[in-house]
Amino acid sequence: MILETKRLILRPFEESDAENIYEYAKNPNVGPIAGWSVHTSVENSLEIIKTVLAVPETYAVCLKEDNKAIGSIGLMIGSASNLDLPDDEGEIGYWIGEPFWGQGLIPEAIKCVIKHAFGDLDLKRMWCGYFDGNIKSKRAQEKCGFVYHHTNKNIYWALMDDIRTEHITVLDR
Repeated sequence: MILETKRLILRPFEESDAENIYEYAKNPNVGPIAGWSVHTSVENSLEIIKTVLAVPETYAVCLKEDNKAIGSIGLMIGSASNLDLPDDEGEIGYWIGEPFWGQGLIPEAIKCVIKHAFGDLDLKRMWCGYFDGNIKSKRAQEKCGFVYHHTNKNIYWALMDDIRTEHITVLDR
């Protein structure tokens, strides 16, 4: 499925996105604060596209002007979420390359995925989370109507092999 906003195309990942994804995911300011390791090569980004990003309801975030991947947004429904959700609820996760921060692109993408989740997929509730210190992600969630629900302190985060505090937000249909 392809979703569109005023400035963005949200589309399935393609193997040809590996170079673009690597360009932004190699930046240490991007992945670690979102809970995943810095990409180490184009081949590493390709492997992540094949094994992590090439799943239903995960989209490459692309500018309409060139359709090149500059980030990712995914909707994890029910058991696909880390939050132990029922089948009629979903969790949104996202990231975008640092050159695109502060332009409102992620809130635009989130709102599009919310509309799809509530309208097309008939989900009842959406969840989102951010780690301590990720103020940009917190603000993006607030701009989209998510409200604070709870905090998970001292959780083991396997992708980074560390202990984190995660703040969870929620949005009802």
